[in-house]
Parts: sequence; structure tokens; C-alpha cells
Amino acid sequence: MEKIKQPMNGYLALVISLLLLLGSIFSFTQVEATPEVLWFSIPALFVTFFIWKGLMIIQPNHSRVLNLFGKYVGSVKANGLFFVNPFYASQKLSLRAQNLATPTLKVNDKMGNPIEIGAVIVWQLRDTYKAAYEVVDYLAYVRTQSEAAVRNLATSFAYDNIEDETATITLRDGGQRVNELLEQELNERLSTAGIAVLEARISHLAYAQEIAGAMLQRQQATAIVAARFKIVEGAVGMVEMALEQLSKKEIVELDEERKAAMVSNLMVVLCGERGAQPILNTGTLYQ
Repeated sequence: MEKIKQPMNGYLALVISLLLLLGSIFSFTQVEATPEVLWFSIPALFVTFFIWKGLMIIQPNHSRVLNLFGKYVGSVKANGLFFVNPFYASQKLSLRAQNLATPTLKVNDKMGNPIEIGAVIVWQLRDTYKAAYEVVDYLAYVRTQSEAAVRNLATSFAYDNIEDETATITLRDGGQRVNELLEQELNERLSTAGIAVLEARISHLAYAQEIAGAMLQRQQATAIVAARFKIVEGAVGMVEMALEQLSKKEIVELDEERKAAMVSNLMVVLCGERGAQPILNTGTLYQ
């Protein structure tokens, strides 16, 4: 468990060490150095170097984990100049937010299609004790677990609704929800190392190269079918409205055969990809 330690002010220890050093130098420079002077100068010099070894500078958003002969003493998160026991072993840890861009991973989605996926993760160290002692190398731990989380996310959902029409969440259309699920899983995995994930987003998502062409054609075909469906649906509504208006306003009386011919012509005009070419009929409809 992390323990926050507040060490002694380092400026006071620095002033004391400088005074001892000056006193020791002054004693050695005397012409007649008595044994009493030597008894002061030599220990004062050792104490000076002892104090200097215990001085510790901590930059903003950094910390030191202190260890005394294999026993965890505490963590210093304050910044400035401090004095600690010179026998303490210290480990530097950064508390700044850091970015991790996972490599583009090739993995099968829920439907078995090979896809390429990558993510950008913003993380920050929160518990220095866990980062120093719960895992061997917390930086390598972050990289490995992040890749594992991205792979697990990719295998849990289909790429899009073309393969799984009943899917409520897909990798391509999931958007913020997919990012939230990734962030949640990363927080669970990295909590062992005392790391909190601030943000996680999918940065790259595509079908693998070997099936990208076929999937693109399939998506295009699906889009064309959907567009045609809308066109036909709209055309039927327009034809129905035209027949209704003609009958309501009694502009012309049409028998069933004439209605069928009118519907056929309107559907050709409304649904055709090109503009219809008019043909003038100089006779009657039955000739």
C-alpha cells in the first residue's frame, strides 16, 4: 500500500553541510593544527559528504519511491529539494500523463473476418507502490496489457452490421460506446500496476488487406440496394399520389389498362438511372 512521506527540508540540510565544509577547510588551513582541530575537521568533512548524499531533488509531477535495505519506507510526491536518510535507495517515477499508440494489430473480429485495429491510450501513474513493486516493469506492462485489451475488444464485436445484422454495437459504428468499453477494460487490467487510463480511442480500423477489396464491393452493393429501395418506395408513393389526385379532381377517367400504362411510364421515369426519352404516340393507346 502506498505511503506518502514528507522528508526534511533540503535547504536547511544544505546550509548546515556548507557551514561544516567551510569550518573544516578553515581548520585545515591553520598553521598550527592541534589534535582538537583535526578531531573536528575530519568528522565534519565526512558529515558534509553524508548530508550531500541524502539531498534529493524532485521535479514537478515526479516522485521517488524510498527503500531501506529491502523495506518499503514511503513515496515522496512533493517537488523541491529534500533531505532523506542517505542509506535510502530511491526509484524515480514520473506522474505525468503519457500517450501510448498501440501498433496496428491484425486480428479476427467476432464473425471471423481479419481486420486491422489500433488505439491511442492516455494513461497516468497513480499508485507508486504498485508500479514499483507489484509488477516487474510497469512500462512494459502497460504496452502488453494495452495490446491484449485491444485484441479482446476486436474479437468481442463484429466489424459492422453487414456480417451481424442483429448486433447493437459494432466496431465501426459503436463510436463513443466502443471507446468507453476499451477504457473500462484497460482500467481493470492496469489497476494492478497502479495506473489509471484517462482516455482510450480507436485510432485505426479497417479490413485486412486480403479481404478489403471484396468487403468494399459488398458494402457498395449493399448501399446500392438500400438506395434503390428508397427510390422505389418514393416512386410508388408519387404514383399513388398522382392517381389519387387525377381521380379526385376528375381531370381524366382512366380504365385499368390506362392506369397500368401510366404506372409503368411513371416508374420508368422515376426509377431510371438516365433521363427517359419521350415517344409521341400519334394514334391511340390500343394501336
